[in-house]
Amino acid sequence: MDSKKKDVVILAIESSCDETAAAVVKNGREVLSNIISSQIALHTLYGGVVPELASRKHIEKINQVMEEALSKAQMSLAEMDAVAVTYGPGLVGALLVGVAEAKAVAYAAKKPLIGVHHIEGHISANYIENKDLEPPFLCLVVSGGHTHLVQVEDYGRYQIVGRTRDDAAGEAFDKVARAIGLGYPGGPKIEKVSREGNPNAIAFPRAKVAEHRYDFSFSGVKSAVLNYINGCHMKNIPIVQADVAASFQKAVTDVLIEHAMMAAEEFKADKFAIAGGVASNSALRKGMQQACEKQGIAFYYPSPLLCTDNAAMIGTAAYYEYLAGRRDGWDLNAVPNLKLGER
Repeated sequence: MDSKKKDVVILAIESSCDETAAAVVKNGREVLSNIISSQIALHTLYGGVVPELASRKHIEKINQVMEEALSKAQMSLAEMDAVAVTYGPGLVGALLVGVAEAKAVAYAAKKPLIGVHHIEGHISANYIENKDLEPPFLCLVVSGGHTHLVQVEDYGRYQIVGRTRDDAAGEAFDKVARAIGLGYPGGPKIEKVSREGNPNAIAFPRAKVAEHRYDFSFSGVKSAVLNYINGCHMKNIPIVQADVAASFQKAVTDVLIEHAMMAAEEFKADKFAIAGGVASNSALRKGMQQACEKQGIAFYYPSPLLCTDNAAMIGTAAYYEYLAGRRDGWDLNAVPNLKLGER
């Protein structure tokens, strides 16, 4: 047997929101290239992601990004074993651009096509730099669109333990950042300003969801921040932006950590990972690291670049789907509300 064929090399495409990305991943954990074209500067002008503009920008960039990924990996499309793509959840127009590209490329090159769930990609980002990490483990996925507490039973097998009932954590960061005059994107801006503030200055609420102890709710803390700001305006009390940001950030991270550790105790987890854009927040990382150390749990997290949307994580998830025999047909379509574990 040709020893080179033992390696599985996958070209992966990600376009679920406002990053156009392509990557070449070998054997699931070795990233040969990871190219990301961000649209943050464009959407900042509008205070958030504009779906139609995102789709147009994906169309402009996707061929270029894919060709750059192959070039940086010093490989050709013919050398790929499969083509993978995020097919949900996400913005439907943005997803469609990636899915159409992946189908066209896979069909032309006569390569298998593998559709990947976006959240599965975020979870799988942990495998890239943590070579020793294998299921089972618990994972907290926190991003602009999702807040999930997931039991990773095996590669490709997930059980959702808790989820947000309203705003995702990242969505709450964006809305609060806008309210206190920081603008978009909210997460990094609140984190930066919070370093100058007092996290105990304002007592914002920590919501509990009755009968669902692992579920999250962030609309209440967001409303509490807005009410606090309005109250200050009405009473002519000066608003200390850094204190509001730090107190809000602490309210969110406290709840995330508390629920995570309760679940870890109940499920007797000895490994815990975080993933998604908010997982790059240093206050959350530090708090989670300390909580895990206290309970004797190994803590894993991706580097900041792999927390945000990227194609390397999609290639990693696709590798394990490939090994499990998953192949998709040319009828693969974008599924904007795709649930984790659905096929």
